[in-house]
Amino acid sequence: MFEDMVPRVEEAVELSRKWAENGWKMKFGPKNVEVVSLKEAEALPVSFIYREEAVNYWHQVHLMGNDAADSGEKAVESLKVGDIDAAEKALYLSSYIERPYENYTTAWKSLYETFKGKMAECA
Repeated sequence: MFEDMVPRVEEAVELSRKWAENGWKMKFGPKNVEVVSLKEAEALPVSFIYREEAVNYWHQVHLMGNDAADSGEKAVESLKVGDIDAAEKALYLSSYIERPYENYTTAWKSLYETFKGKMAECA
């Protein structure tokens, strides 16, 4: 029943690893300068007063995306061996990590809710 979740979780893992690369609209400073990725933040001139803030933000997004992806990989491993409880915990952790960015990405939240729905069907 949970086999169909594996490719969806694997896709979310790949997307999470690219959060900082693909990015989303984010504005910095009183002039609301839009910086949409880590690469763009790092390319800002050193003289740009909010450069450090933008770089730090996108570095944090990169780290959190990797953490969510790592937990997602644990969910995939758990699903493949039929450990539904461990998969549920790993998906919950990924959705929890994603929460600060829920205005920009909700892949893990959606997967977790789908998974919980499937668990309820089995109960």
